[in-house]
Amino acid sequence: MGLIKKLPVYAEKIPGGSIVTTSVEAILNHGQASSIWYLLFGTACCAIELMCTGAARYDFDRLGMIFRASPRQSDLIIAAGTITKKMAPRLRRLYDQMAEPRYVIAMGGCTIKGGPFYYDSYAVEKGIEHIVPVDVYIPGCPPRPESLLEGCLMLQKKIKQQKLADWQ
Repeated sequence: MGLIKKLPVYAEKIPGGSIVTTSVEAILNHGQASSIWYLLFGTACCAIELMCTGAARYDFDRLGMIFRASPRQSDLIIAAGTITKKMAPRLRRLYDQMAEPRYVIAMGGCTIKGGPFYYDSYAVEKGIEHIVPVDVYIPGCPPRPESLLEGCLMLQKKIKQQKLADWQ
């Protein structure tokens, strides 16, 4: 009954009961958004906050988000921390190994724009969007677990609004 409340459904009364109709797209999007398997790509201090979000206090599992160690089983990469030029090809390789549809969350100032290393280091990427397309940005140094949870809810909302044609 909880699923029917969350989907755009239409109930038609007929003698002896009712028929519930919805679109296949709505059911697929709801299933995709409610079961996101994520891959961690933590390279610095933001990764600690990322791990806190997966622990018992904030509990990613209640959103249907399950950690996977393999990119082939993941829908989402959560990149957290400084992305160096040496790590960039590895991040791209992990992204390419994921099946479609795939998503990326950039967490923290270093991941988004290079952070305090922007001017002082030749070895740091000046933003993750040069490597992989990003769906949700979560600013902060480091962002709190509540911010990451909000970013994941934003991603779920984005997934629920996508069209089947966008999956290809």
